[in-house]
Amino acid sequence: MFKTASITLAVAMTLGASAQAQTQAPADSGNPTPTYRINVVSRTTRAVSYRHRSGATKIDFKGTDLMPAAAGQAKVESKRGALEVEVEFSGLDRPTSFGNEYLTYVLWAISPEGRPVNIGEVLVGDNHRSKLDVTTDLQAFALIVTAEPYYAVRRPSNLVVLENEIRSDTVGATEVVDARFELIDRGGYIPTGYKFDPVVLNAKLPLEFFEARNALRIAQSAGAERYAAPSYEKAVNQMNEADALASGKHGNKKSLSALSREVVQTAEDAREIAVKHIDEERAEGERNAGTRRESAAKDRANDESRRRVNAEALSADAVRERDEANRKNRDAQAAAQQSAGAQADAERDRNDAQLKQHAAEADSDRNRAAALSSDAQLQQALREREELRARLLQQFNLILETRDTARGLVVNMSDVLFDSGKYTLRPLAREKLAKISGIVLGYPTLRLAVEGNTDSVGTELFNQDLSEKRAEGVRSYLTQQGVPEGSTTATGFGKTRPIASNDTSEGRQQNRRVELIVSGEVIGTKIVSLSLQPVAAITSPQ
Repeated sequence: MFKTASITLAVAMTLGASAQAQTQAPADSGNPTPTYRINVVSRTTRAVSYRHRSGATKIDFKGTDLMPAAAGQAKVESKRGALEVEVEFSGLDRPTSFGNEYLTYVLWAISPEGRPVNIGEVLVGDNHRSKLDVTTDLQAFALIVTAEPYYAVRRPSNLVVLENEIRSDTVGATEVVDARFELIDRGGYIPTGYKFDPVVLNAKLPLEFFEARNALRIAQSAGAERYAAPSYEKAVNQMNEADALASGKHGNKKSLSALSREVVQTAEDAREIAVKHIDEERAEGERNAGTRRESAAKDRANDESRRRVNAEALSADAVRERDEANRKNRDAQAAAQQSAGAQADAERDRNDAQLKQHAAEADSDRNRAAALSSDAQLQQALREREELRARLLQQFNLILETRDTARGLVVNMSDVLFDSGKYTLRPLAREKLAKISGIVLGYPTLRLAVEGNTDSVGTELFNQDLSEKRAEGVRSYLTQQGVPEGSTTATGFGKTRPIASNDTSEGRQQNRRVELIVSGEVIGTKIVSLSLQPVAAITSPQ
């Protein structure tokens, strides 16, 4: 019995610009390295699950849109410890039709988990036919054929010319399996701006010799000369030996083929080492840049806090000076009244009556003034709270998406600010939280409630634990920045509080979030109607 499975192929395509682009940038301007950009799309094919030692079965091959005339048939038989695959292809055009760098074809076995395994080179004969007898340790796999620059590549290109096709006599139930793996796009072996001279084939020399030249040039274009110097130099020396053997009058074609295959393997190793080192340099550069941004954000926040403290001190000094002036004015008035009373002793009775009348009128006036002043102060306090709430809403929105609710100002941290499935903060998340803490430090009475949420993917226990750890991680970082621990809380809600449907990837991404609820008497109730000022016009609160 055989099971069939559907395998999704994810293609790594070289594009000029992409929202998901990854770039390997030059380490320094004096010795530039190649630049690649990767974008992922999908492709689907069928796979068969072969039970161990279950006998032989046959599958067909069908040409893709790139080579519709191509066809083939394979017999797959379970042997002790491995599966033997006997394949015969027909209708294969020369691989150079896809570009000067493509010299051969490779047969790949793709596991349901998306792991590609190079199981053999497909050499095209004069009659456009080819036979291949190989083995693989995989027990469930799809078979595809791709055009490649040399036989020893570790990742398939997206020039898929043949795919296996399940025959009617292949018994088994279809089972959908999602699997992702990278394919190199056409032109992906040649970095941006690199000139790749065409290969002129010579019928007197074996194909492996030209594959060796391809592999060496591709390794050089990938930066192996700089990032994998020992392996690259070894490949160059081997290629020199092969060139000498090829130019000799009595060159042994079999020896030349064997030496050329060594060159291919060494050059491919050098290319892989170079790509890995370039990725490590880029990652280190991004980490350093994130650290610098975080430090700069913290310095700016500290400067803003110091400016706010200075402004509040100046305001307090002005209030004290005003109170002192009022006291002196009252003292002067009291002295004048005492002098007038001493001079008016003779008219005391009459003046007493007048004073009583004036006092009554003054009391009435003061009561009216006090009532008006109390109402004005209340309105002023309400306006100040609304203005502060609006300023904070606008300042937070410059850092992260923030909305005004009855609970307070809700600052949303999306899932992309955490590593996938983890609760560690990415450098960009720490940078943004440092900015937010700098604002919050200026208002000691503010309270922050940190709430973690997840989508519905995964177990309830896993989602609850992840949401709690993400919320606690954000709270811990805020307290490290100086936010009072007593004014913060952290709670995880798991998948229980979705804000969108979990049936779509967009909805699940919205549900994966950490929210900061900023509240406190100092910002009052929810804003109902208030015209926000432009950012440039916002000043530090007094």
